[in-house]
Amino acid sequence: MTRPQQERAVQTRRAIVRAAAEVFDEAGYVGARITTILARAGTTQGAMYFHFRSKEDLARAVMLEQASDLRLPRTPRGLQQLVDITLSIAVGLQHDALLRAGVQLAVDQGGPVGPDDSVYAWWSERFREELVVARDKGETRADMDIEEFAELLVGAYTGTQILSNIRSGRADLPERIMTLWKYLLPGVATPETLSAITLAVERKPQRV
Repeated sequence: MTRPQQERAVQTRRAIVRAAAEVFDEAGYVGARITTILARAGTTQGAMYFHFRSKEDLARAVMLEQASDLRLPRTPRGLQQLVDITLSIAVGLQHDALLRAGVQLAVDQGGPVGPDDSVYAWWSERFREELVVARDKGETRADMDIEEFAELLVGAYTGTQILSNIRSGRADLPERIMTLWKYLLPGVATPETLSAITLAVERKPQRV
């Protein structure tokens, strides 16, 4: 395959994944039709099956690539950045169909993707990286278990966003995440760090 063909293939795949995310987000997995996805992506059935073996395979790609459009920082910086990332995700869930659809597919463990904790493990590792830096900078309490807290944060975040979706369509999710941190931070941050942490939706993590 030549380079222009490779680039077109990458663009086609990206268009299919994002179109699928929009349709899954709007209609759910069961209600989503391949014809609708293809029309939204502006491509053919043959092009789709070149990249994905089935609708289930496409759903798995949406789930695993849910964070592709988020502008996450490349370099871990500690607790403040971890807080900022979680608030950025909360805002993303209000506006990003790929993120919303991917999260919903991950939550539905009885659905088309089946029992799969891959994306949860990915988020846990991303959070753990920030916590390692926070520990090395002296921002965390000496008795905090990094792996344990990273897993706890993923679970608490998942439950919070589900409740927010049920109650308000995630309109109040950023505020709920700030409340989550209000109670979690005293258990992990040193008093000095706790007094310096800012909980604000307006803050954006730097992508450096």
